[in-house]
Amino acid sequence: MDRSKKINRLLGLSQDSVFRKLFRIINFVLELIFVRLYNKFSQNSGDIPAQFHSLYYSSPERTWKNTRWLGRRTMKCPLDLWIYQEILHELRPDTVIETGVNEGGGAAFLVSIMDSIGKGKLIAVDIELLEGRPIHERITYIKGSSTEEKVVQQISHMLKDSKVVLVILDSDHNKPHVLKEMEIYSKFVTCESYMIVEDSNINGHPVMPNWGEGPFEAIEKFLNNNDCFEIDKKCEKYYMTFNPNGYLKKIR
Repeated sequence: MDRSKKINRLLGLSQDSVFRKLFRIINFVLELIFVRLYNKFSQNSGDIPAQFHSLYYSSPERTWKNTRWLGRRTMKCPLDLWIYQEILHELRPDTVIETGVNEGGGAAFLVSIMDSIGKGKLIAVDIELLEGRPIHERITYIKGSSTEEKVVQQISHMLKDSKVVLVILDSDHNKPHVLKEMEIYSKFVTCESYMIVEDSNINGHPVMPNWGEGPFEAIEKFLNNNDCFEIDKKCEKYYMTFNPNGYLKKIR
């Protein structure tokens, strides 16, 4: 026991840090086992992008929960954030509406790009506004459900002078809620702009196969009854996206 303490001391390790390292190793091994079992028995077993997607998504503490923009957790895939940057630069929207704020890392990223291009404001909606969220002159926070009538009316009033509007939906991921959001917020999206439906990768597309119907299925239902939008596959050019079929461009 004394010898192991001396070794740890020589290596600069406390017993606590050794335990944490051991825990991380065990956790990593379990994640690898889970991913390999999933890939072995899933329909995506021969699909390299889907396999990587599954590995990436099932290691959240290492990957998407550990992705930061200027120190703030974004809880998003950096490949999607890069696409957002490209869209903002191309469209230069007057207003972006984001439903689902969480810690505000996504909002911080969006207004950083707006600062760079010198244009845009963000309307951020959530049922709970957490302390420590980013405060910025371009951000207006609205507390409430994104589908609540008074919230929608407030947003509608704020958009009266906006010529280009982009929408990002990232709140409740159950199909009925997402579909209702899409039906409401699609009316705010201007022609040639986008409604981005986030986290359509869940429920087996290709991750979390037992989630139940969510954003992906809401997108399918919405497009069956709406010909004003089309899926822009160019926004999925990096092979992995958390928003498959979720980049919807308004074409009319």
